[in-house]
Amino acid sequence: MISGFVKIRSLAFLAAFCLAVFGPFTGSARAGGLIRDAEIESLLRYYVTPIFRAAGLSPNAVKVYIIGEDSLNAFVAGGQRIFVHTGLLTRAKTPNELLGVLAHETGHIAGAHLATMGNAIDRMSTQNILSMLLAAAAVAGGAVAGNSAVASAGQGILAGGGEMARRNFLSYLRIQESAADQAGARYLTKTGQSVKGMLDLFGRMANQSLAASQYVDPYTRSHPMEFERIRNLERMAKESPHYNKKDKPALVARHKLMQAKLVGYMTPNQVSRKYPPGDNSTPAHYARAIAAFRSGRLQKSVDELNILVKSQPKNPYFWELTGEALLNAGQIKHSIRALKRAVKYAPNSGLIRITYAKALLAQGTKAGAKTALKELNRAQRSENHDPSLHHQKAFAYAKLGNIPRADLSTAESYLRSGNIKLAKKKAGQAKRKLKTGTPQWRRADDILNLKPPKS
Repeated sequence: MISGFVKIRSLAFLAAFCLAVFGPFTGSARAGGLIRDAEIESLLRYYVTPIFRAAGLSPNAVKVYIIGEDSLNAFVAGGQRIFVHTGLLTRAKTPNELLGVLAHETGHIAGAHLATMGNAIDRMSTQNILSMLLAAAAVAGGAVAGNSAVASAGQGILAGGGEMARRNFLSYLRIQESAADQAGARYLTKTGQSVKGMLDLFGRMANQSLAASQYVDPYTRSHPMEFERIRNLERMAKESPHYNKKDKPALVARHKLMQAKLVGYMTPNQVSRKYPPGDNSTPAHYARAIAAFRSGRLQKSVDELNILVKSQPKNPYFWELTGEALLNAGQIKHSIRALKRAVKYAPNSGLIRITYAKALLAQGTKAGAKTALKELNRAQRSENHDPSLHHQKAFAYAKLGNIPRADLSTAESYLRSGNIKLAKKKAGQAKRKLKTGTPQWRRADDILNLKPPKS
């Protein structure tokens, strides 16, 4: 089930701006929050793994993150990391459309565009960089609003000192974007996928930004002009032998369930409009179950989920949500049974194991704490960076009377939440109680000696 939003700081504003799918005209620039969900993450991994391999990248080295942002966009930042907005996930009509965007972003990574862009930035003065960011914000804001005066003001900033350096830099970025399009098309063809989805989605985005584009000087853009880009994509798409290949029905079904989950979680008030009462499809029941869960109507949620688990008894994500709903309703034993099935059908999901451990700990028994600790240790193989995992481990150790390890796990949780001050405090408490020289003592000492990163 989708976990709550976690606010994130900007990883690299310039990198995110420059290497976004379609430049600044795709939606809001509000800061979003990271979303964790076992089902959606599993589907995205399934989508991108063949693409990464076709690009010569290790699937384990590239991470895909979901941002709760209702804009049609994705970007690369911070090295081998792809960030996908929920607006893209909900608006991609087919798996192939989403694959096209992921292939494009993979092209940025395989082409080392962030690293080379960093070199280009290093050659610019601080004042030039600042001017470009201010101008980009003004141009984007005026273009999105259809305000030619604001857009012209932004271009006026660009026309100031250092114009040639900035224009050369933006020209360099347009070349990168075109290269990423071409690379993405190659990866799709190499993996037997159609390029048509990329063409269709980028075409819709181009139509949306048509009105905004008339206010923008093409030489002050970080991305190619929309219809020039579409013409190039159309040529590449039609050259592919897989142009008319359709997505597999099972993949389309998973794609629709992902979209139903996001609608139910993020906009529960829109569920009845998107999935009317007469709609008895599996995605409709899923969206209603999640919307009911979100609004606290737990019995309604469980009733909808009962329909789903009967139709797909081996779907781990239906069992996962059933377990969460039952846990929130105080039906701990039934919750544990449901989550145990979820773990059975998705044994490699660390996120589901964390939820299972939470239900086991809710029993309030030492036996439950021991089992929970085993599950959390298994989950830690893939979820060591998740604060909630260490938070639950702290509960388990405390129930078992191991206060030093509970303090150390609490320190780990604070550390991964970015609260270094409290992490050091709890690590100090743990270190005083742990046996000197043990791995746990050394870990507490490491946390105590951490230096906060420079802003």
